[in-house]
Amino acid sequence: QVLQKMEENNWRTVAIISPTPAAGKTNTSINLAISIAKQPQKSVMLVDFDLRRPSIAKYLGLNQEKSFNDFLKGNADLSDIIVNPGIPQLTIIPTNKPVKKSSESLSSARVKQLIVELKERYDSRIVIFDLPPILNADDAMVLLPQVDCVLLVLCDGSHTEAEISETMRLLNKSNILGVVVNKAEV
Repeated sequence: QVLQKMEENNWRTVAIISPTPAAGKTNTSINLAISIAKQPQKSVMLVDFDLRRPSIAKYLGLNQEKSFNDFLKGNADLSDIIVNPGIPQLTIIPTNKPVKKSSESLSSARVKQLIVELKERYDSRIVIFDLPPILNADDAMVLLPQVDCVLLVLCDGSHTEAEISETMRLLNKSNILGVVVNKAEV
């Protein structure tokens, strides 16, 4: 469904967000990336832009020396930080350590240029950005204008109505691809 809706709208970048921590957005990002990588004629790049609490590398057991941290400092090129985790058609840009002043880093010209390059390099590539919870920091709001659509991840019973309403208000200018509800009981 995600790919179908993205193709219908010619979208190639998606941000995965949640209102607050522990909703399962990183697991959803990883699972979505692996699912897309298994589709014929598609490739996917998963980017860990949760700079306050990066965890994709840890979840996938990646121990690459260079990461997005080095790219931000100008100590690595894009080709130095891309990892193939052993799944065909899937590449990852990990972030190894939390980044101070993450909002400022994400709004930098270097990151904006990176996003443009990731979008334009391959026509068949879907780029998934794992972003921090939208109600905890400005980081997600900085990046949302640069992505085509948003997938909202909620944890059943973990968010208040006010948190969900505020999240939807903040997303009012974004293309909402859909909502994933984790830990939902039948």
